[in-house]
Amino acid sequence: MPHSTLPQLHRRHAASRTPPLLAAAFCVPVLAQAGELAARPEATLTPIQVVAKTPVPGLGIERDLLPYPVQTASADALRQAQAGNLIDFLATNLTGVNVNEVQGSPFQNDITFRGFRASPILGSAQGLSAYLDGVRVNEPFGDVVNWDMLPEAAIADLTLVPGSNPLYGFNTLGGALAFTTKSGRSHPGMDAEISYGSNARKRIDAGYGARFDNGLHAFVATTLFDENGWREHSAGRMGNLFAKVGRDSGQTQWHVSALHGDSKLIGNGLLPSYRWADGTLANGLYENDRRAAYTHPDQTSNRLQQAAFNLRHWINDDTELSTLAYVRRSRRDTLNGDVNGDYEEYVEDCEDGFNPDGSAVEPDDCGFTAAQGAAQHNAVLNRTHTRQTSAGLALNLSRQTEHHQFAVGASFDQSRVSFAQTRQDAWFDAGRGVQPDVLAAEVASSSVTGNSQAFGLYATDTWKLATATHLTASARWNHARVSNTLTGQNGVQPKETFNYSKLNPAIGLTHKLAPGLTVFGGVAQSNRVPTVIELGCADPLQACVLPTGLQSDPYLKQVVSRTVEAGMRWQAGGAALSASLYRAINRDDILFLRAGSSQLGYFANFDRTRHQGLDLAASKEWKTLALRMNYSLLDATYDASGRLFAGERTINVLPGMPIAGLPRHTLKLALDWKPAPAWLLGGEMVAVSSLTTQGNEDGLRADPAPGVTPQTADWRIRGHAVFNLRGSYRSGKQLELFARVQNVFNRRYETYGAIGADLFPNGQLLQPHVAAQDAGDARFVAPGAPRSFTVGMRYRF
Repeated sequence: MPHSTLPQLHRRHAASRTPPLLAAAFCVPVLAQAGELAARPEATLTPIQVVAKTPVPGLGIERDLLPYPVQTASADALRQAQAGNLIDFLATNLTGVNVNEVQGSPFQNDITFRGFRASPILGSAQGLSAYLDGVRVNEPFGDVVNWDMLPEAAIADLTLVPGSNPLYGFNTLGGALAFTTKSGRSHPGMDAEISYGSNARKRIDAGYGARFDNGLHAFVATTLFDENGWREHSAGRMGNLFAKVGRDSGQTQWHVSALHGDSKLIGNGLLPSYRWADGTLANGLYENDRRAAYTHPDQTSNRLQQAAFNLRHWINDDTELSTLAYVRRSRRDTLNGDVNGDYEEYVEDCEDGFNPDGSAVEPDDCGFTAAQGAAQHNAVLNRTHTRQTSAGLALNLSRQTEHHQFAVGASFDQSRVSFAQTRQDAWFDAGRGVQPDVLAAEVASSSVTGNSQAFGLYATDTWKLATATHLTASARWNHARVSNTLTGQNGVQPKETFNYSKLNPAIGLTHKLAPGLTVFGGVAQSNRVPTVIELGCADPLQACVLPTGLQSDPYLKQVVSRTVEAGMRWQAGGAALSASLYRAINRDDILFLRAGSSQLGYFANFDRTRHQGLDLAASKEWKTLALRMNYSLLDATYDASGRLFAGERTINVLPGMPIAGLPRHTLKLALDWKPAPAWLLGGEMVAVSSLTTQGNEDGLRADPAPGVTPQTADWRIRGHAVFNLRGSYRSGKQLELFARVQNVFNRRYETYGAIGADLFPNGQLLQPHVAAQDAGDARFVAPGAPRSFTVGMRYRF
């Protein structure tokens, strides 16, 4: 927290602490503008980087004493980067972070950190926890993170904590993201930004803060976004409003905040690329038009209301008590047009009827006459409705003595979930859009109602063993209770209740070898419990379609992750360097497996997966130049044998087989240049190596047939490098003009791939009753965005 806002009783301790708003880890490649820093009085103090040890606010700890590499970024850093949104900033600036643009919408991308995922897609294996002012924002149903519901204009700083840190609770398998919001105390005045870009992308961010003589302060911020989208049928909009009111009174600080968000986003999903047809390799829809949509609509609407109360009270100079209470309500409605499963089976049956010489059977032999085939519903319109209500309490006591800095706390969260899915028969139009049959009834296919409670107790202590050596030990006990009532193909099932408990420890050591040079190492453990969507599809005898088919809820084990990490950090003379080696082992990971020879699957525990690698970060600052470099080596593999369900494929997994969608090498370079005090010019490069396509982990094109030599295919997603340019001009202290060009060289690239059957060769629906055609196995890809331009202005006073 800023020094100027500490109660007078604690000012003598402020010299050893740094405001989190000014603390930027040296491994984060962003530097705040000198003019902006000089405008704030706290910037004149010598910075000592301080970070929080837990999601709930408390006494911070010097970052150099932590036995793991924390990355942070301030609001000034977010502003200077001029990224399109928060996801873009994380992907281009933080070490170990990558993006899979599976949905194709800028606010619906998957974020991965060291191979662990935070995704808005229901059914994805989530491995990162996320917090906003101490409130966990992973939704109860599926642990998804809705990036569009974060108030970006109100974010004061962010912290990325690596590894299986038990203090951050459930789902912190690979790390945790913690966001802190602005207040009228920390950010007084007006800060407004408006921008316009390619594809009619419009965005407004505005915030205003005020502080008063009686200790009261208030802040309000809003973000509005609207675009046509760079792909067909991909228009989207979102908006949110955040407000905070609080007061500093002697040794007590409190604030109440409220958040409302509303969005309607369209994610086109993957496009078919290279495909095998009649024994030859042919281009797909992606090669012909990367802006196309495979099928549509694919619409997601989110709405959120959240209220939170935070209180911090200094019992004495060295002891602080923090409390948090919140309530959170969200709703999600989706509308998706897909191929009708019955029609897909019909196409496959016709393919199986081909003669050995390749000639086609008569249409009548396919099981339909031409008239019957034309009348069959070839599409389906799926709708889902999710309603979630959560509430929670947290308490944190932190204390600092000569040799110890410890914290103890407890948290309790409970939630209620209601989910329903319906389907309506439909047809495809000429543009692959789904048009419902108005005479067809909307049929309920599955639903679930449930509730959960989660309770945690934790303690941590950083012990000064010697002047240069500190030991940190932590532990957290988690208990969760999940109750579900499912309605599926077999009717209403009896209520099921599952209980999970786990004690997770962590221990680490730091030692300062020389001024500015510290080495560290540690071991940590965390866990996550199965989500409702996983428990609702966990029976191989009652399999389902990922991700929304719910059939039964047998027991699944909780996932336990253990991380071992060691590294060093060095900082001197405007230069910084950090390096970290890590290995994380997930036991009883939850994956989607194939149910026998059917086209359905189910969630099940998988014995072991492994994520290991190296993170490097370096930066150097001169008078007018700043250079940053991040490099990540990631080896993410299965560490046991099993059988995966990957779209059209069944993968016989062997230890050492790569996990799909994760690049082995990632390099990020950035350069900022200030040719004059009012000007800032910069650019960055993000380069990633090739990544494995889902369904091609074993290097095969199709499942092996008895007595037939397996057909191999190298369908990896190629590596690529994307370059961005940005610049700004400050006219006085208040007005700033800026511009940004993303993907300067208009590089054609992909960020994810999966094997599937292409039912629209050359963009046209297969119709065996009209002409013999082969769907063929295709590599579907997530297209990267083409070159785009953004211009805007920012006003501050």
